[in-house]
Amino acid sequence: MLYLLSPAKTLDYDSEAPSLRATMPRFLDQSEELAEVMKKMKPVQLEKLMSISSKLAALNAERFDDWRSDYSRPEARQSILAFKGDVYQGLAVEDWQTEDFSEAQKSIRILSGLYGILRPLDLMLPYRLEMGTKLSTPRGKNLYDFWSDTLTKNLNKDLNAKGDAVINLASNEYFSAVQPKDLKAPVITPVFKDWKNGKLKIISFYAKKARGMMAGWAVQKKITRPSDLKRFNGGGYKFDKLLSDETNWVFTRAES
Repeated sequence: MLYLLSPAKTLDYDSEAPSLRATMPRFLDQSEELAEVMKKMKPVQLEKLMSISSKLAALNAERFDDWRSDYSRPEARQSILAFKGDVYQGLAVEDWQTEDFSEAQKSIRILSGLYGILRPLDLMLPYRLEMGTKLSTPRGKNLYDFWSDTLTKNLNKDLNAKGDAVINLASNEYFSAVQPKDLKAPVITPVFKDWKNGKLKIISFYAKKARGMMAGWAVQKKITRPSDLKRFNGGGYKFDKLLSDETNWVFTRAES
């Protein structure tokens, strides 16, 4: 199975990281195309394009200025160690063994506006370029046009066997870059909801963290059948059969 995650805006290139093997992203030529477009933009243009502060715009202008495709360690870091956001808090890789990272390399795919798809051990330079950015390139008017069917074709190559599935733990913004109808496996989207004041709600922070928890749990348990995901109970969430359908699996948690 493949587990799809979104990247995080928050990055960590300073903390001590475990010694792991590293791989390189598969679409560096395309990433270089995007970086070249971004390098031509002034900070004030990035501020408007990406709806970020002037401070962040200046930082990312500097990042794209320094970006090149022949990078290596120590300036780069494995993607699963570089991203630090709610989803990655849920992954809790600080508790993983070396074999868990190897398992994740086979099953986790991180969708990226700059890199297209990142495997957990792929080295990446710090960047910010969200998939929903309306960046005009020779390939189209936005990043969805740019990546087109590249991501879907690559996911199909990584799907292992008949009966496999794609587990969509990514946000709508990122999953929209994939063409589900062209995938050679069914897509299952886990949905995490909390009881709050007598109503079921998706609470963003908790839902994002739960997505990471599920991916981490599946990696460590070496889950191979989609149906086994229904056993997930991380953070107190439990599968709700009545609220679920064939493709949307709802997990609920009682109000604390």
